[in-house]
Order: sequence, then structure tokens, then C-alpha cells
Amino acid sequence: MIRIFAFLAGLGFCTALLIAALIPRDAVEPDVASRFLEEHKELHLASDGPFGGYSKNHAQLQRGFQVYKEVCSACHSLRLVRFNDLEAIGYKPGQVKTIAAGFQVPSINPETGEPKSREGLPSDKFPSAYANDIAAQQANNGAAPPDLSLITSAREGGASYVYSLLTGYRDAPANLPKDSRPDATHYYNPYFASLNIAMPPPFVVDGQVKYGPGNPPSTIDQMGKDVSAFLVWAAEPKLENRHKAGWPTLLFLLIFAGLCWYSYQEIWRDKKH
Repeated sequence: MIRIFAFLAGLGFCTALLIAALIPRDAVEPDVASRFLEEHKELHLASDGPFGGYSKNHAQLQRGFQVYKEVCSACHSLRLVRFNDLEAIGYKPGQVKTIAAGFQVPSINPETGEPKSREGLPSDKFPSAYANDIAAQQANNGAAPPDLSLITSAREGGASYVYSLLTGYRDAPANLPKDSRPDATHYYNPYFASLNIAMPPPFVVDGQVKYGPGNPPSTIDQMGKDVSAFLVWAAEPKLENRHKAGWPTLLFLLIFAGLCWYSYQEIWRDKKH
């Protein structure tokens, strides 16, 4: 009797699956955002690939830091990076000290115990522009600007996504549905998941950041590439060290595997199975 019930239950389950598979289903209409989203722009950096690194790219990384300092740091923190880490991209200790002194870092008055601010030291981390997350939300229409320390590792597309987003602001297309058009506090960007982003365009005109002699013109496109390259370094400052250690390690493993195979063959050469 139990076998009969089990058989009937299984037959009913299989019948339900068959019916579900054969019944025609309505086509799923893609959401508005997916129809207007664009593929990330291509961005090729010296740090790309298994042989990539930063040593030959200090000039671009320093330009990218300049863009971060003059444009992005007004809203976005870089809380996992210390000022003296900048020595790794070509700044000298004296330059780092000057850069740090240009930032105000939260501190405590040792005499009164009350909060105060002081000039940054090379050992300090980059400070946030806001006292806390609530203050950041209040100043940005309820959307706190994300920390940029790991942004190129945390976002799908990495540096290409950041570069595309920063340089992708434009007017909303005429065929964009009315309920998907940006309101007074948002901006249209086809590289952002919802198309409408609360962050205003960071780059308004070419030459917004003045590069020094010997550098390429500071166009909007170039500033986007440079700050994206800098943020790749901020997210993976030990990239070159990993690459330098990785290739010898891989070579050792290959040789070790070969020795193991050879030893196995020698040990079992005269053995009968």
C-alpha cells in the first residue's frame, strides 16, 4: 500500500512538472534601467594583467591623487589609506608632510577633553569630510557618499566602472519613461544601476584641475582615467609585490610537481600491480 501511495505521489509530481513546462508563459518585460544601461567604457591601465604594476605609472597616479584631493575629497573619504602611503607612488617624505598638513584631522584637546581638529601628520589616515554618516547623509540628500578606499574592488567592472560613471553624465534621452527620469536631486547616468544618481557630475569643464608642466591636458576624460588609476592603487597598493612573489612561487610549484611525478615513476617502475 505504501509503495502505491509513493508511486502516485511521484507520478503527480512529475505530471505537475510536465504541465508547468508545457504551459506557455508570458514574456518577461525587461525593466527600464536594463534597457538604457550601457556597457562600461574600455580603460587600459599599466596595472592591468599578471605583469601589471605601478612603477612606470607614477605620473598618472600622482595626477589621479591631485584629482581626488581637489575634487573627490570634498565628499568621499579614503579611510584605509595613510598619507605616508603616498611615498609608494613617487612622493618624497617632505612632500607627504606638506600634503598631510593641508588636511584637517579630528583630534581631542588634551587639556579640556573636547573634540578639535589639527593639521594632518604623515602617519594619519585620510580624514572624512563629515563628522559621521548622519552628517554625510544630511549634506547629500540622504545618500552618504561611499568611501573610495576599495571602490574599484567592490564594484563590478572595477576601474572601468568608476571611469565610465565619472565621465558618463548626460541629459536623459527623450524616450526615457517619465517615471524613470531624474528628479531635481538626481542626475542621469547610463552607467549607474538605476540610471539616476544623487552625486552631481564631479567634472564640469576641461581644465577643472590644473596639471603641471609635462602632463597631458586635463580634459574631463583624462581626469576620469587618472583618478580611476589612483583608486586602483588605493585598493591594491601591494599589487606589484604580489606579482613579484607570485611568479617565482608558480615556477617552484611547477618544478616541485615535476619532481613528484618523476619520483612516483621511479618508485613504481619495477613494481607489479
